[in-house]
Amino acid sequence: MTKMASPVPAAAERGPAAGSPARARVAVAGATGYAGQELVRLLARHPGVTLTDAMSSGASSAPRPLPALKRIWDGAVIPLDVDRLARTADVVMLALPEAAAAEVGTPLVDRGVRVIDLSGAFRIRSDADRERWYPATRTLPAGVVYALPERHADAIRTARLASCPGCYPTAALLALEPLAAAGLLTGSIVIDAKSGISGAGKTPSDRTHFCENHGSVAAYGIFSHRHTAEIEQELAGPVTFVPHLVPLDRGILETIYVSVRPGVTEAHVGGALQEAYASAPFVRLTGTDLPEIKHVAYTNFCDIGWRVDPERGRLVLVVVLDNLLKGAAGQGVQNLNIMLGIDERTGLL
Repeated sequence: MTKMASPVPAAAERGPAAGSPARARVAVAGATGYAGQELVRLLARHPGVTLTDAMSSGASSAPRPLPALKRIWDGAVIPLDVDRLARTADVVMLALPEAAAAEVGTPLVDRGVRVIDLSGAFRIRSDADRERWYPATRTLPAGVVYALPERHADAIRTARLASCPGCYPTAALLALEPLAAAGLLTGSIVIDAKSGISGAGKTPSDRTHFCENHGSVAAYGIFSHRHTAEIEQELAGPVTFVPHLVPLDRGILETIYVSVRPGVTEAHVGGALQEAYASAPFVRLTGTDLPEIKHVAYTNFCDIGWRVDPERGRLVLVVVLDNLLKGAAGQGVQNLNIMLGIDERTGLL
């Protein structure tokens, strides 16, 4: 990857002024995408960090501002420069495409920088599955953690590379993992997922064109979506995952259908989820009052509701989150807080 000299003044490399409290130096690579801009927005206001650099996804782009963040962060997005990232940041947050993240992440870890990656480049542990879904990542660097904060906080604290879950898997796993661990589930799992268009990324396509999406809902990626492998990896079993694109700018709603063991009631489901998330600040359990996307848009919350049909042994879970925050940038900052040993709510409420 070609490196370009940065036009940003060297002041960003000097750290905090004498007498000021120490802050972690954090940089963002891939700051021009939807999730990247959310990262810059969050980090610019974060009381525990100094945002040292915001970089684009390539080394040849021209520096440019982010008009939507004026007076929140007035810097310029500069070309991607791995050497500068290694020199000026304690933690680098990657909002890059998978191939670029694979190329950048490992060298940064090797140079002693901690990395939080929002792409899928480092999520899959199986070499064979990774070769299929993320072929640019030939090997995983030492110290990689699958960074779902509510489930793996202890490992995240010391991780060298925190690989944030995808937006769809975050919703599915937060709902299903505690129930599976409690032995409440049996049989097949069907995840019917619907996402706003920003989940497809900023690069336009026929599928994300306004005229194609307005007034329509479309299923895609049936039996071929890479998030299936991620969900199955964490649940250690098969799922049927069907995503849909809906004409919203942001937000995910998943309706999950699963069989439960005889005698399981709504109280059992609620008890298992309450035990798992009693101290989790960003998971809200709504019980039989089913949540909606508007309840979580522009927040880092994940809301989970459920209904049980005890006669037929069926459970329906409804899970909602904002794909750009709890499904991406917000979860990344939540993991950053855990890494830094500070309250994981910092900068997110």
